[in-house]
Amino acid sequence: MLAARYGWVPKYESVDYNPYLSDFYEDMERWSFNIQIYFLNKRFKDVLEITASEDMIVQDRTIYEDARIFAPNLHEMGLMSTRDFESYSELFEMMMSLVKAPDLLIYLRSSIPNLIAQIQKRGRDFEKNIRIDYLKGLNKRYEEWIENYPDRVMVVDVDHCRFEENPEDFDSLTARIEEILKNKL
Repeated sequence: MLAARYGWVPKYESVDYNPYLSDFYEDMERWSFNIQIYFLNKRFKDVLEITASEDMIVQDRTIYEDARIFAPNLHEMGLMSTRDFESYSELFEMMMSLVKAPDLLIYLRSSIPNLIAQIQKRGRDFEKNIRIDYLKGLNKRYEEWIENYPDRVMVVDVDHCRFEENPEDFDSLTARIEEILKNKL
């Protein structure tokens, strides 16, 4: 919706071609490191493409989320070994030395029941049995991370802001974005 409104180029996360996603949801402990490395590689390629582009780009998932949210959550849950987590983290930190922060990060805050409703709405077979403790851990980590995020961030409570269904909510959201980006210049 933002890409259409502003003429930005959208950069979507591809879940259809991920060779690990289905296996990961079947056996998270076995596939956690593999899937995180896969995502890190994809997101780093995205960052390099975005950096090289002259276009304004809106991206639906950042490189930060895997390293600050998903991988630590898997490690804390005992689903990724300390050895794998440390190797992953070292690789991420090296990549970050080459990455510039986005102009604006938009965090879509959601309750667990709303997340579950959205997952059900997507209807992806491999997400049918997603663990609630996994979602709770992700939500907790997102909140901690976003509170300490050092650059421009905008939090949107998607339990109450239904911008996909309500044009007034979308207008309010875009007004906030415009104000933040205007102050950036």
